[in-house]
Amino acid sequence: MEIRIGIRNTPREISFESTQTAAEIEAAVAATLENGAKVLKLKDDKGRLFVVPTEALAYVEIGVEETRRVGFIA
Repeated sequence: MEIRIGIRNTPREISFESTQTAAEIEAAVAATLENGAKVLKLKDDKGRLFVVPTEALAYVEIGVEETRRVGFIA
């Protein structure tokens, strides 16, 4: 699943693939914002941890769960 996080006052966004479901990511973002936490923590499919200050969040875009592969299958 592709995740994109927009950061305020910057033209670039954080983009990564995650093994979490859309519901899990949505719940994590909602809980972080509702509880007034200072940071949002999400992991990508390679185990890297992304820590984003909640005051800098512009948006969180959660992609579709199935990704389309490009190329040939042998």
